[in-house]
Amino acid sequence: MVHIQYEFFTRDESLRDFIISLLPEVGFEGFEELPDSVRAFIPGPALVHEHVLDILKQNNLEHIEYQCTTIEQQNWNEQWEKSFNPLLIAEKVSIRAPFHAPLPAEHELIIEPKMSFGTGHHATTALMIEQMLDIDMQGKDVVDFGSGTGVLAILAERLGAAKVVAIDNEEWAVENCHENIERNHAEKVEVIFADTMSVVTQVFDVMLANINRNVIMKNLQSWGTFLKPGGVLLVSGILVTDTKDITDQATATGFELMRQLTRDGWVSICFRNRT
Repeated sequence: MVHIQYEFFTRDESLRDFIISLLPEVGFEGFEELPDSVRAFIPGPALVHEHVLDILKQNNLEHIEYQCTTIEQQNWNEQWEKSFNPLLIAEKVSIRAPFHAPLPAEHELIIEPKMSFGTGHHATTALMIEQMLDIDMQGKDVVDFGSGTGVLAILAERLGAAKVVAIDNEEWAVENCHENIERNHAEKVEVIFADTMSVVTQVFDVMLANINRNVIMKNLQSWGTFLKPGGVLLVSGILVTDTKDITDQATATGFELMRQLTRDGWVSICFRNRT
């Protein structure tokens, strides 16, 4: 599959993070942050170039220089093999690719990301993993909305979840999630191709959503109906500067703030469903 790469040039780390938070709105699905730029990837030819111009203009980013190139899927995978290093999170969760040597830990996850988001290298995923280690998953029903590689869904099973539903709205992400589930022998994870929670009829004990600010804000009110009373909602993909907007809306729609972690300008927030 051909993908389009946009590279936005800025040495300002906060601006790079801001760009990453905005681009999923117009379909970007993979990111690589460099010291002087951020690369964003989208399946071609899905993107209308005017959408990029609009989002830059709407957020006063017209001054950001960028370039656009076409890349092949094979080149993306080769780049991952060069840049994707194994890592250990919270001294308990190791994440490596199939081509790495084993990295022993309490929970070792083998993830081949391809074009999917979620390897633990970005602060948002690492924060989700750290928060999950402090949530009681034993015997619980868990849903991972925007599952990407499936790394969080697989970890939920490792932490004792009785059932995990992984939902994503990109076919390649669903395919990649299936591959990683099989690779990690995660037998309790069900993968669903969808863009809303309306495809499920059950309620869950825990909901994971490592997405972005706008999707979270749009769905907060309805998400409460998919959580049991006292259920946990864990979200990330949020800039620290957007924390108040998220927490204000969450508390107004029936959630109680439990805990938040920050790193590199990003925040992960844990709520409890009061209804």
